[in-house]
Amino acid sequence: MTAASATPPETAPASPGYRFYVLGVLILVYMLNFLDRQIIGILAAPLKAEFGLSDSQFGLLGGIAFASVYSTLAIPLAALADRASRVWIMTGALAVWSGFTALCGVAGSFGQLFLFRMGVGVGEAGGVAPAYSLIADYFPPRQRARALAAFAFGIPLGTAAGTLVGGLLAATYGWRTAFIVVGLIGLLVAPILRLTVRDPKRGGSDAPKVIQPAAPVDAAPVAAQPPVNVSDRVGRIASRIMLGLGAGCLVLAALAQFAGLGLNPLVAGFGGLLAIVIGVSLHVARVTASVVIPKKSFWLLALGAASSSVCGYGVAGWLPLFFMRSFDLTLAQTSWYYAGIALIGGLVGIWMGGMIADKLASRGKGAYPLTPAIAFLISAPCFILAMNSPWLIGLVLPGGGSQAQQLTLAFLIFLIPTGLNLAWLGPITAAIQHIAPAPMRSTASALFLLINNLLGIAVGFYYFGWMSDLLAPRFGDESLRWAIYTGMGFYVLASMLLIGASRTLKKDWVD
Repeated sequence: MTAASATPPETAPASPGYRFYVLGVLILVYMLNFLDRQIIGILAAPLKAEFGLSDSQFGLLGGIAFASVYSTLAIPLAALADRASRVWIMTGALAVWSGFTALCGVAGSFGQLFLFRMGVGVGEAGGVAPAYSLIADYFPPRQRARALAAFAFGIPLGTAAGTLVGGLLAATYGWRTAFIVVGLIGLLVAPILRLTVRDPKRGGSDAPKVIQPAAPVDAAPVAAQPPVNVSDRVGRIASRIMLGLGAGCLVLAALAQFAGLGLNPLVAGFGGLLAIVIGVSLHVARVTASVVIPKKSFWLLALGAASSSVCGYGVAGWLPLFFMRSFDLTLAQTSWYYAGIALIGGLVGIWMGGMIADKLASRGKGAYPLTPAIAFLISAPCFILAMNSPWLIGLVLPGGGSQAQQLTLAFLIFLIPTGLNLAWLGPITAAIQHIAPAPMRSTASALFLLINNLLGIAVGFYYFGWMSDLLAPRFGDESLRWAIYTGMGFYVLASMLLIGASRTLKKDWVD
């Protein structure tokens, strides 16, 4: 038996065909991740009618209920994935979030639905960061951004599938059936993931380290390279700050409940528990946190992505209801219409973002954040123009044209920002893989996702609903339109932060 044939499967180099098979399975799992996450957007109208919800309350279902546990639990699960089987963790995560999605279909109250959405977040917390790490270990650095961009195809595929399948099932059989069916699909896919995907050697596809030849005896000594910072001091300090903040919030909640302090005890208590969970998560990830927290690039990338995600998640969650209110579409019509926008625009945008960044990266690492920064500056005005297609047509045709013409023009313009606002996924996630050494990649990704998702999902989904309720007395049913207008400022902020990251990334890069 040769040495090569004796190599265990998980340490042997993967063939190109198997690498792309694994990528395909991970895309399918990520598609289900977003299908179960985003289905609630198309079900806004029937859920609001069933439980008598305001836009703000519905924003809590799509935002904080999911993001609070999804973002925080991702860190300990990612830390576990850096030490244990990433495939096992993803399989269990898929089964959990799919099961809770199905349970959403039997919810009898707003409170039950809120708890079941938290359960979806618990499962999905283990579904993304380990996948980033797996892809980084299956694909070499020169292909990594494109592979991660291809993985991100799960976002438009899942958003489109959730919108179309969820909307059509809800229109025909009711919203409960929609939740149950999509949840059961994930439970069927989980065994395929576990039985057919291997866990590769960590760092196995990274560029080989160059071994310097021994210096002559009489040569001047070469300065030693500084060792990687493995101290956990920064992570411990961050953990203690969050634990102290959480304890303080719980004290305020108790005072509000029993001593009449002018605060909402539920809000203070929930915030306290959230801070404590973040503190515990940071303690688990304290070594990796100590590596990435001091790096400016990590914060600029994470906050830039989070600012864009406020719009990305918020607009994706609220556009179906906007189409029904402002474009007078039915639930079934909205399902087809928005699914087409999400699918076509998302696929093109994600792939172009990864491909362009990989090509530009040869000229400098700053291309990774600079590519999406430019994309966001174009996205904001395009969203506003798409929402005002009757006005645009009115510049050419008296009366603003027919509804079919208005919808067609809006569809075509919406494709542009839908693609551009997803162009960050390949470049930024590839850059995050190089903020920390290979053994820390899952946890570094989870720390990034903590910031991106806690701000992006929780704030984004809730912000547009809250702003819509705030503007309703003045704008009525058009308040959601104006709420979306105000949110476009987050794209400008995202661009500024990512331009800053383009100037610091080279210094913080780890090969």
